[in-house]
Amino acid sequence: MPDPYRVWLSEVMLQQTTVAAVGPRFTAWVERWPDIASLAAAPDEAIMAAWAGLGYYARARNLVKAARAVVAEHGGQFPATEAGLRALPGLGAYTAAAVAAIAFGERAVVVDANVERVVARLFAIATPLPAARPAIRAATDRITPQARAGDFAQAMMDLGSAICTVKKPQCLLCPLAVDCRARVEGIADTLPAKAPRKERPSRHGTAFWIEQEGQVWLVRRPAKGMLGGMRALPTGPWEDERPGLAGAPGQGPWVILNDTVVHGFTHFGLELALAKSEGEPDDSAAGEWWPVADLETAGLPTVFARAADRLKRV
Repeated sequence: MPDPYRVWLSEVMLQQTTVAAVGPRFTAWVERWPDIASLAAAPDEAIMAAWAGLGYYARARNLVKAARAVVAEHGGQFPATEAGLRALPGLGAYTAAAVAAIAFGERAVVVDANVERVVARLFAIATPLPAARPAIRAATDRITPQARAGDFAQAMMDLGSAICTVKKPQCLLCPLAVDCRARVEGIADTLPAKAPRKERPSRHGTAFWIEQEGQVWLVRRPAKGMLGGMRALPTGPWEDERPGLAGAPGQGPWVILNDTVVHGFTHFGLELALAKSEGEPDDSAAGEWWPVADLETAGLPTVFARAADRLKRV
C-alpha cells in the first residue's frame, strides 16, 4: 500500500497548488523530513519557511499539529480509518477520505474539485455551487465501489484533470461519455454551475523596511490571524483606508515609495504601500536583523517576499 505520510502530504500540498509546482517542493520536503516522526520533531519555524508559496499557512501549522498527534497519540502510525483520520488536526472530509481510500484501501467517498466537476456533469446536477455539494457527494457515494476505492478516486481525479476539464471538456475521449447526462443535454461545459461571485473587499496597509549595514529588520507575526507565526516585514494596521505611517516600527525618517504591492487573500485583497528607513526600530519592537543577501532563507510569505524584493532594489 502507498505510504500514508506521503499520500497525506501530497493531498495537503495540492489543495491550493498545481501538480507541476508541487512536484519539486514535495521531493525537497520528503528529503528533509522523510517520515511522520521527523516532521513531528521539526521546529515550527523551519516548517513554516518550507511551506512558503504553497498556500494557506494554517495548513502548515495543522501539518505540524497532526504529525505530533500521530506520534504522541498513535505511536507514530496513522489511523487506518476515515473516522480516525478526521480526528487529527486539520484533516477535513476530503483529506481524510483520500488518505483512507488511497493509503489504507478503505471504501471512502473522495470528492475534490476534479471529482466534483466530473460527477456534476455525469449526473447533470445543475444546482449552483456550493449548494450542489451535498447532491454531488451523494452521487459520488452511489458510484464509489466497495473494492479499490482509492484507485477509483485517483482515476476520477485524473479524468477531471486531463479530460473533463473546466473549459472545453474532451467528451469524445471520455470513457464516461455514453452515460454522461450533461453531454447528452449539451451543457457539459456549463457545469458545475457557480453562484455569482461576491465582490472581494479591499484593505490597505504599509510594509516597513528598516535597513542597517546590509541587514533588514524582520518581525514575527502573531500566532493567531493572517500568516500567523511567520517572519515578515513590519506592517501597520490593514484597513479600509490607506494608513500611511500608522504603526511604523520606528521614528524614521521614512521615505514612502511611489509603488505598492497588491496581493489577493481568499476573502479580501490587500494593497501594501512601501516605506523605507535607515533609522532604528523602536526599543519595544520585538524582531531580528536578517542579512538582506540571505533574505530568501527567511521564509517570508509571498506578499512580504514581493514587498521585500521591491524595497531592497531601491
